[in-house]
Amino acid sequence: MQVHRHFPEDISGPAKIAPSALAIGNFDGVHLGHQALLAKLVHTAHEQNLKSVVMTFEPHPREFFTPEQAPARLTSLREKLEFFADAGVEQIYICRFNQRFSAITAESFMQDILKTALNAKAILVGDDFRFGAKRHGGIVDLRDAGFHIISVPEVKFCDVRISSTGIRDALKVGALLQAKSFLGRNYSISGKVVHGAKRGRQLGFPTANVHMRHERPALTGVYAVKLTDAALNVHAGVANMGVRPTVAGIPKLSLEVHLFDFDADLYGQHVHVSFLHKIRDEKKFPDFEALKAQISLDARVARDFHNSVIAA
Repeated sequence: MQVHRHFPEDISGPAKIAPSALAIGNFDGVHLGHQALLAKLVHTAHEQNLKSVVMTFEPHPREFFTPEQAPARLTSLREKLEFFADAGVEQIYICRFNQRFSAITAESFMQDILKTALNAKAILVGDDFRFGAKRHGGIVDLRDAGFHIISVPEVKFCDVRISSTGIRDALKVGALLQAKSFLGRNYSISGKVVHGAKRGRQLGFPTANVHMRHERPALTGVYAVKLTDAALNVHAGVANMGVRPTVAGIPKLSLEVHLFDFDADLYGQHVHVSFLHKIRDEKKFPDFEALKAQISLDARVARDFHNSVIAA
């Protein structure tokens, strides 16, 4: 899979990009609706002898226009790229969403980017897709401009439309099974294991500190989790996602994972942490002894959960 951060500049002669089937969107979460769109994209490209191409935006447009009101991120850019690769997409164009990009007119977007730069022959977007300065463009404009628009039926679960917003709402209240139903998988966050302050080890619960790209994650609290390491080994554990309020002077968001019956070195590895069951919200304790007692209880609850899943 090729990843581009700029559109082709030399579009004359034999260097012109191959005709493409193009999917456009934020794809936050890459949920079942997104997956259906990507599957249709790859199928269309194969059927019509086109390149399968995805255009996505970084940051999310709402993070640019209204950062204080922007939704929590479900997936980092790297996580999205991993999902695109798994879906079989051949090329990705990452559009830097800034003042300059937001000022592109709908007409220029269609002519200069879709037609000229990307040579799009088939376009796959959601029914509510808008584009161009002040969101002036829509599906009707694309059809009027001669693009072949391919629609994908709305994906639902129990008569509820699957959406990134619905997943955020479910994660916020700890409804992990509902989020899983919308995602088609357990919700997960990935990142590199880095050195921390070793406070978990001092409390008797050594942790893998996962460096994330999520500044405002969709969930916080304590969870039973599974960690998949770089060798695809899966380990059961318990994790805290939050700001560690009992540890004074450390307001930075962190994801710390204590793995059961594990004593190997994960430093430097890019790992995936899957959230399976919420144990409790994060809270501040009066002292480290109270914190240690709660961590011990959390670990026992998480072990019981993992054992119950194995036994089921």
